[in-house]
Amino acid sequence: MSVSSVSSASEQRYGEYVLVRSHGHVAELVLDRPAAMNAVSTAMARSITAATAALAADPAVRVTVLTSSGDRAFCVGADLKERNSFSDAELLRQRPVTRAAYTGVLELPMPAIAAVHGFALGGGFELALACDVIVGDATTVVGLPEVSVGVLPGGGGTQLLPRRVGSARAAELIFTARRVAAKEAGELGLVDQLAEDARTEALALAARMAGNSPVGLRAAKRALRLGQGLDLRSGLEVEDAAWRSVAFSGDRAEGVAAFNEKRKPQWPGE
Repeated sequence: MSVSSVSSASEQRYGEYVLVRSHGHVAELVLDRPAAMNAVSTAMARSITAATAALAADPAVRVTVLTSSGDRAFCVGADLKERNSFSDAELLRQRPVTRAAYTGVLELPMPAIAAVHGFALGGGFELALACDVIVGDATTVVGLPEVSVGVLPGGGGTQLLPRRVGSARAAELIFTARRVAAKEAGELGLVDQLAEDARTEALALAARMAGNSPVGLRAAKRALRLGQGLDLRSGLEVEDAAWRSVAFSGDRAEGVAAFNEKRKPQWPGE
């Protein structure tokens, strides 16, 4: 099934529930199903996959910010009303569709920032965990409650949360299925920054990142992701490979020239 898109000069819609806005070199990927608290249905999952594939292929995008519409929730995870209507065979067929959506966010080649307003629960929190940085606000509530309904975090939570907060803390959070409000979430590292307005701060942070070399940003993300969990020697080999991929790039030449000439770089992006 293909996902149709409708575009304008500054935004493009993927299906009914996902919108991508352009802010120069920053792309804003909006979960836009507020009536359902941005619950991820099959259609929405397909749209997320299509949108992230388009962003990954766009060399002009230096940073992606994942945001949401509505006042109550960033995303409350899977659409349980839809899921409860599935037969076992239908649920099994849907699994690759939903998994592709989470993978699409996780594998964005440029830095990705989640702006979490309201509830980010289950798959909603997993979408945020798939990003490199999470910005929240006073309304933020996060959690992985899946074991309380007889399943487990299946959008990357069992792998991404330990990498963020350590295995013991992740185990406590997953096994208790508890919700964590903004202040404690910040203290535990479940969110990286708390701001008065998560979206505004995330877009400002993205703009600061996007002022840097797009070649350097993507290579640095690749080194961070591929090196995570490796022993030090292997990690340094990953870093060296990433360095070699940028050492003779046009961005590196422009960066050195701009530094010497005391001017702002005009990155060629290659």
